[in-house]
Formats: sequence, structure tokens, C-alpha cells
Amino acid sequence: MFPPRGLPKRIVLFAGVALLVGAVAAQTTHYHVAKTYALGGDGGWDYLALDTVNHHLFIARENRFMVVDPSTGKLIGEIPGMNRAHGVAFAYDAGHGFATSGGDSTVTMFDLKTLRVLGTTIAAVDDDALLYDPATQRVYTFNGDAHSASVIDPVSGKNFGTIDLGAKPESGATTEDGKLYVNLSEAGEVAEIDARAMKVTRTWSVAPCTTPTGMAVDLVHHRLFSTCRNKVLAVSDPVAGKLVTTVPIGAGVDGAGFDPATQLVFAPNGDGTLTVIHEDTPDHYTVVQTVKTMVGARTMTLDYGTHTVYTASAKFGPVPRGATGRRRRPPVLPGTFTLLVVRP
Repeated sequence: MFPPRGLPKRIVLFAGVALLVGAVAAQTTHYHVAKTYALGGDGGWDYLALDTVNHHLFIARENRFMVVDPSTGKLIGEIPGMNRAHGVAFAYDAGHGFATSGGDSTVTMFDLKTLRVLGTTIAAVDDDALLYDPATQRVYTFNGDAHSASVIDPVSGKNFGTIDLGAKPESGATTEDGKLYVNLSEAGEVAEIDARAMKVTRTWSVAPCTTPTGMAVDLVHHRLFSTCRNKVLAVSDPVAGKLVTTVPIGAGVDGAGFDPATQLVFAPNGDGTLTVIHEDTPDHYTVVQTVKTMVGARTMTLDYGTHTVYTASAKFGPVPRGATGRRRRPPVLPGTFTLLVVRP
């Protein structure tokens, strides 16, 4: 690449050296599966979420959430009564946690310290991912089949509003300034939400990304990271409302993470790999490692204090002969569900 006309060559050289130094520094970080914990138990799984205040790791397991001590892998307790458990969010100011149950459109509120269930409310059909926004002090669920977001009061646990998204949402993120962003999976877009006004203000395409799922955010450099099912990470500028670049990742992704201290982006892939990407600059990214995990380990959560990635999966049996549609999924072998601790 040649420098733009009128730009001093010494500035271009400096920028090139800075990119090189950043990429080389990232190469020194080597992630590996440091521990595995056999958790067992029946059912599939979805999102993981880490409550760093109470040191509880939540894992969605179809009809419940397992609550695990991430240091020992021991089961602390469970949040029961779920029908297709999906995501968890923490409203620390209120002392409450919230969990989505997509099969019956409910959100369960529980006490963060005792894990006692405090009540439920109806969100909308196929409520899935959710987040807590500190700017508005509200919980937002992203409802797949309903093409909407529900707004939950973190103190009472009641649903008091709906945001029409116009397309099927997946995961979202907050920039903590009154704006939310969410992947619109089937549309291949990111939507910006004015959280206070409870409406979508704009959308933009992340093509060539298709089916964006997981989302993470770099608050300092104003970048959104969408992991996509066609094996790319889409990087967006939420200020400009446009795609910046894409980076190759593995197959079958369903989550994302970003560590601001190390400037590393993580993509957990269902093909049994974790793609580790360094943010050299807000517009340039380098794949620095592909960590072998387990087939099916497609979601994750991140401990920012220890820079540890938690993911989970199980061993699978053969696809039943003659199975079609969703029934073509291979069965989970009993007792094989495992928590993976991935550390630098």
C-alpha cells in the first residue's frame, strides 16, 4: 500500500511500526485450556455469564441454570423452572439477576446472593439474550421470534415496555451512554436503539457477514464486534454506523468477548476452536491464536480481572438414522457436559 498524497512518509512509517509492534506483542499471549470440570447433568446448553461480585458462573441448561464456583467447578445451586433457558444479566444496584426462558416467554428474577427466585414476568415469544444497561438502569431482553426487545424494571422485575426491532435479534451490547446495539441475525444488520426513547434509531449492514450472533464492545475505541455464522468477525463503528472490517474466525460461533486490558477479541466456535484476535488499532486486527477447545463450545463468558475465558460443551453420539430437521442434531452423551477454563 502506498501512502496517501501529501501525508509525510515518516508518519506512515511510524503508523506501520506501531501496527507491527502491537501484533508482535499480541503474539506473546498464549491461551490454552488450563482446566476442565466435568459438570454432567442432562440437557443442552446456551449462554454462560459470570457474576464477578458473588463469584458465581451461570450456565443455561434447558430447564434450569446451573450456578457453579468457577474456581473449583463445584455446583453451588440452580435457578429452576426454565423452558429453554438462554441468558442471564446482573443488576447489581438492585441486587437482582434475570434469566430468560424462551419456551414460555418468561423472565425470572432472582436474588444475586442467595439465588432465591423472586418472581417471573412475561417478556415476548422466544426471549433469548438479555443485558443490563447502567445508563438507564433497565434490563432488556432480545426476543427472537417476536422481533422485539422487552424492557424490564430491575427492582420490581416487571415488564413495562416493548421495542419493535423489525427483525429477529440475537445478542446485544450497551455503550453505557443511553444507546444499545443488537445483531439482527436474519437481516445481516446491527440495530442502534435509543434506550431512553425505547426505539430503533438506525440500522446498518455488516455484509459480507451473514447471521451475526454474538456481540462484544470496545467502549474506549468505539467498536462493536459481531461474530457471524459464515466464519467472520464483523467490526463496526457505532458512531459512524458502518462496517469497518471483517476478520476470519471458525465455524458455528454463537458468542463473543472483548478484553479491554489486552485488546483481545474472542470468538468461541462450535467447530471446537476459540479464535483469538488482537485489536492492533481500531481499524486493524490480527488473528494471533486458534485455541483447541471442544466441539460444541460455541458460547463463552470472560473474567476481565484474570483474563480467563469460560466455555462449555459435551461429547456427542451419532445422529439417529432417518432423523430430519432439528432432530438431525447429534445427541449429547449422558454425563459428559464439561466446563472449560481457558487462560493465558
